[in-house]
Amino acid sequence: MFRFGFSLLTRRGEPVTAEPPTTSDTAAFLLQQIRRARALRLAHAARPDRAAKRLLLREWQAARLKRTYADLLDHPGYRAAAEFFLSDLYGLKDTSERDAAVERIYPAMVKMLPEPALHGIGLALELDALSEELDAQLLDVLIEQLGLRDQITEVAYGDAYRRCDNYALRKHQIELLTQTGEDLALIVSKPFLYRVLRAMRRPALVAGFGELQSFLERGFNAFRHLSEPRTFLETIERRETRILDRLYACHPRPFDEQEPVKP
Repeated sequence: MFRFGFSLLTRRGEPVTAEPPTTSDTAAFLLQQIRRARALRLAHAARPDRAAKRLLLREWQAARLKRTYADLLDHPGYRAAAEFFLSDLYGLKDTSERDAAVERIYPAMVKMLPEPALHGIGLALELDALSEELDAQLLDVLIEQLGLRDQITEVAYGDAYRRCDNYALRKHQIELLTQTGEDLALIVSKPFLYRVLRAMRRPALVAGFGELQSFLERGFNAFRHLSEPRTFLETIERRETRILDRLYACHPRPFDEQEPVKP
């Protein structure tokens, strides 16, 4: 049974009862996540000083993720999926074109794609939106309480992280990441969905949705060639949970001492 990521927690991190989603539920959820992330990015863009500091934060986090998952990026069986996670699901790319394309093509997507595919896209977009919201909170603390200028240190990052006091939402972010990967692993096992995706390539390019099509194909291809999806996802979940717990425990080196990935 597919689950909605947002149905697991309220904004305060409190559990709620989840009901099995219908296709219309999934469609409404998809549109909600599109607008949720897009509104935050537009708000950042409207303030150049804040946009610059948001980029600084994203660059720091991207560099951290590359260090944490250097072994996955170097592993021939995991490299493509690791690159997709780090660049497309949480990276420095400008996603405004993709966001606008998803919103424009949304009615056609709901008609053409089966519920599992819509659900997988929705989870990826929810992860994107939640990450934007958590980064906005972190940025507020870094700027307003810690006086962020042009450099972020590991100590300042950890201090700001704890001051946000949103452990449950950070845990949910990790859960969404693994759920997104699980959905992708399931979707790519269905040849019919791959044929549908390939058939959409030319119409998408003609209609101006090339970046969206490329995003979908990158994710699909990365997981089609992923060896041991369970090991890959469990490694990410275990490491990110350990880092989260070490940050909240005020560990002096919260991002160090990662266990090696299984061969």
